[in-house]
Amino acid sequence: MFGEFGMNQLCICDPETSKQLVDNYINGTNAIMSFPLNIPGTTYYKSLQAEHEEIIAKRKNPDSSVTWEEYKSMTFTLQVVNEALRLGNTVPGFLRKAVKDIKVKGYTIPAGWAIMACHSVLHLDPNIYKDPLKFDPSRWKNATPEFISKNLKPFGGGIKQCAGADFSRASMCIFLHVFVTKYRWTIVEGGDIIQNPIMHIKNGLHISLSEKRD
Repeated sequence: MFGEFGMNQLCICDPETSKQLVDNYINGTNAIMSFPLNIPGTTYYKSLQAEHEEIIAKRKNPDSSVTWEEYKSMTFTLQVVNEALRLGNTVPGFLRKAVKDIKVKGYTIPAGWAIMACHSVLHLDPNIYKDPLKFDPSRWKNATPEFISKNLKPFGGGIKQCAGADFSRASMCIFLHVFVTKYRWTIVEGGDIIQNPIMHIKNGLHISLSEKRD
């Protein structure tokens, strides 16, 4: 559902490749967004809803589109998105090439070898994140840009970081804005989280969705 929010307009390559890119994007983002969707009735959901209702209350036209200023004001929503990205890795890691010999704990990685950096392991490191398996957006409340840059890498890092990182974050925030202000939902079944090797939701998350009515 979330992945279709805008991806179908982004791929301009041949039909077969385009379909594969769209499917991969949709499957990945749907998996990530299942984390914040699994919290109705909790303090996190109430805070999320309050933030977006306040945004609408300040508008001259409640039905107008989200502005850049409104997006930048979604402080708690960005915390929810960061936490969803931390737990909902869509890939187990990313590849890099050693440009010189690297010594790590008595071992040598020769120059030219491929290295797979498992950022999913970084995201679940108890030395960095207290109670790392818990979905807790508040852990990002006082996080500095330096901490986020060093310890949150769902889009990779360095010069090869995913070019769509900011677009993905903005898309998630806008999706949540529409979702919590215009719809109600209850969990029907599913939502059990497993780790194999990255965290994902076993058998999906099935919800009953209805439009809010004034």
